[in-house]
Amino acid sequence: MMKHYLGVDLGGTNVRVAKVDETGNIIYQAKTAIDGMAGPDVVLPEIYALIKEVPDWNECAGIGIGVPGPVQTGKGMMTISTNLKDFAGLPLKKIFEEELGIPTFVDNDANVAGLAEALVGAGAGKPIVYYATISTGIGGALVVNGQVVSGNKGFAGEIGNIIVDRTRPFRNLGTNQGSMESEAGGRAVTIRAKEVFGEDKIEHAGDLFDLAKSGDSLAKEMVDLITEDLAIGFAAITHVVDPCLFVIGGGLLKSKDVWFEDFKLKFYERIHAGMRETEIVTAKLEEPGLVGAAMLPVSFGK
Repeated sequence: MMKHYLGVDLGGTNVRVAKVDETGNIIYQAKTAIDGMAGPDVVLPEIYALIKEVPDWNECAGIGIGVPGPVQTGKGMMTISTNLKDFAGLPLKKIFEEELGIPTFVDNDANVAGLAEALVGAGAGKPIVYYATISTGIGGALVVNGQVVSGNKGFAGEIGNIIVDRTRPFRNLGTNQGSMESEAGGRAVTIRAKEVFGEDKIEHAGDLFDLAKSGDSLAKEMVDLITEDLAIGFAAITHVVDPCLFVIGGGLLKSKDVWFEDFKLKFYERIHAGMRETEIVTAKLEEPGLVGAAMLPVSFGK
């Protein structure tokens, strides 16, 4: 009989819960708005109530929770919780198991998305998958033999802090000067583009890519630099990890027709010739956060 799992996608303003089978199919899902700054005494009962709306929730084999911040997975608790007041250091695993009586596992939201893509998405069947999300920021997850490598304190895979050019201006975006995120993340791209083209032409990062697509030479130069920064960062990851493939997700893929192929060409130029069979593919799943959270009990059971 096929097992079912509960996935919880916990954010600062919403929580989503899904019942998922072991092949990654979502059978049921529900969502509710929350105030992450209200604290655990308010937020946790709201999550329990949402879980108990799931048909036969108590027959599920495990619960996985994806949270917005690094996690000490062995202890099942967040080490930093910017968008969830007083959740850092809270033993979520223990609390959920005591409340609901189901084995519970916790990990960072980027890690669970990467796990989903590695197990049942674009990286299925590959033993070493590196998932990266290029959106407002840049994050990642290394999945080896179906398990996320979280590191000692839960920071493994936080690739946005990799320095691609230490001579760049400091942008105070919470990462290193000249880091991949502070140069090629969506928020940084928006800031840089506004400095050049003005607030009236740039609302978000996609506007820069649209300008480049229309033939604007300055926009094309900026996109060229972005792809070079990404190529340098991903080459550094490759020489450390040597994955079978990269799976790329995130909001910047909406403009992939402008930058993605150029990024891959530059990437292959910067890695050893013997590594140039490393694939780079786009993410496949529509709900990697929910599916990946539900896959946590599967992963930890390996």
